Amino acid sequence: MNIRDFYIGKVFDAYDYFGAHPDKNGVWFRVYAPSAEKISLIGEFNQWEGQWMEHCENHGVYQLYVPDAKPGMLYKYKIYGGGRVTDHCDPYGFGMELRPNSASVVVDLSEYKFHDRVWMDRRQKTYEQPMNIYEMHAGSWHTNPEDPNGWYNYAELAEPLIAYLKENHYNYVEFLPLSEHPADVSWGYQTTGYFSPTSRYGTAAQLKELIDKCHQADIGVILDFVPVHFAMDDYGLAMFDGTPLYEYPNDAVGHSEWGTCNFMHSRGEVRSFLQSAAEYWLEEFHFDGIRMDAISRIIYWQGDPNRGVNGNAVEFIRYMNQELHRRHPTALLIAEDSTNFLKVTAPVEYNGLGFDYKWDLGWMNDTLNYFKTPPSERPSHYYKLSFSMDYFYNELYLLPLSHDEVVHGKATIIQKMWGDYELKFPQCRALFAYMYMHPGKKLNFMGNEIGQFREWDESREQDWDILTYPLHDAFHKYIRELNRLYETQEALYSKEYHPQYFQWLEIHAPSKSVYIFQRGKEKGSIIAAFNFSDQTWEDHPCKLSWKARVKELLNSDWDIYGGQTPVPSKKTLTASMSDEEYILPVTLSPFSARIFLVLS
Repeated sequence: MNIRDFYIGKVFDAYDYFGAHPDKNGVWFRVYAPSAEKISLIGEFNQWEGQWMEHCENHGVYQLYVPDAKPGMLYKYKIYGGGRVTDHCDPYGFGMELRPNSASVVVDLSEYKFHDRVWMDRRQKTYEQPMNIYEMHAGSWHTNPEDPNGWYNYAELAEPLIAYLKENHYNYVEFLPLSEHPADVSWGYQTTGYFSPTSRYGTAAQLKELIDKCHQADIGVILDFVPVHFAMDDYGLAMFDGTPLYEYPNDAVGHSEWGTCNFMHSRGEVRSFLQSAAEYWLEEFHFDGIRMDAISRIIYWQGDPNRGVNGNAVEFIRYMNQELHRRHPTALLIAEDSTNFLKVTAPVEYNGLGFDYKWDLGWMNDTLNYFKTPPSERPSHYYKLSFSMDYFYNELYLLPLSHDEVVHGKATIIQKMWGDYELKFPQCRALFAYMYMHPGKKLNFMGNEIGQFREWDESREQDWDILTYPLHDAFHKYIRELNRLYETQEALYSKEYHPQYFQWLEIHAPSKSVYIFQRGKEKGSIIAAFNFSDQTWEDHPCKLSWKARVKELLNSDWDIYGGQTPVPSKKTLTASMSDEEYILPVTLSPFSARIFLVLS
């Protein structure tokens, strides 16, 4: 690491220098604390009695070589500064104790050897491939009856998770933050160990094994990353050297709405810290991408456009993204951003933020609000549902129905649907058909695929037992088939960010709540027809410019998925001439979607 570059925010390998680094005879410890008066290294290797660290040439770096230290040992830094003495975990530590304990752990990062070279060599950013992401919380997907906390470790998760993803046609998995955090209820979004895989689920080597096995099964792995704020716990980054080293000194911008400290992105050392953390997960663990949380708080002060653009933070994110692209050309950088800020997914050289994809939270809000609305009121909201295509080509969008939509009294996806228990199922099937036929990559949180009614709780596993109920079992089979269609029909993912490959065929039927669109062109394209009303529409005319012959691939109302329509023996239809245009008559059941493949 170049120390000068570290100070000015240009470093991406600070973890190679700072932290605890074992060699054959002992361990080097280094920490950055420029305002500390002195620092004592305490740990198992000195019976927690402490050894004074050497202050290196007045650069704010303290170091010590300990011959008796070895991997697996616990340690902390006792920092004297600002009129107080505080025991801190290592900001660059590669492992930590299980909460509520907070010591860092000496880790040998070279312990695990990857076997995923084939995957890494052919990895792509998926612009022209399907990307179907299963978002999950590692501790509550399934619980382990043999563990007092109910957790499987990373390595134990690999076999059942990979089998489930393959069976259900998800080709990416995205984990909520796996960096160390003190409170289970924060789900990892309030971090204390930016370089430490949470010990809840095991070791760094076990996490590498999980990722490696996913890659060998052709499954990409994405990690949630939090570059905006960090946990306030006194053993973490807050007031690290007795002064606000990582956070703003001004409370007006120094604390977030989540009761955390905001990173001071104008400070070079902070930039180098965060850039190195992002690099660490991509380089050392072979993650295929990072989804960055709360980017609106990077763009605007406290996420409020009325406060103006936070120029220093925007400069930071642009530089970090540009350099990460250079270092990892095939890794994915994804923004969770709720703002209308322009060019989030444009390259930095074109004055963009440099992300590959942006979550389309506008699509998510408009769509879910529409399906909460009684059918009698949907005609007046007709164009709100189609509004997403008015701006879709402004960015490279990903459509999310994430963990944020199934917690905190918001109700789960299926529970949000208007009406009683049985009416929710056909609407939810139609909703997911609309999502998967709509342009944009896909993300669903665990539980969405089984029609879970109970809100997600990080302390409980998903309600897998509901699959013994016929409607839920049929719903799960339907989602699996929808995922398979998305994975196998090229028109649903190829050229999806090109306007000429999407066409509305029916966008002026508000009284019927009917929408029809085409993905792709001519032979091999997909025609998707939707009826979001509670009425049946016989032979609704789908107007085409050619005499198309189509095959029905999926009907959300088929009885095998819990609907009322028997699966027909003949699934082909042909458009016929009427008044100098071709008409494909499509009968639409209440709350249904029909998906057709154009054969000619």
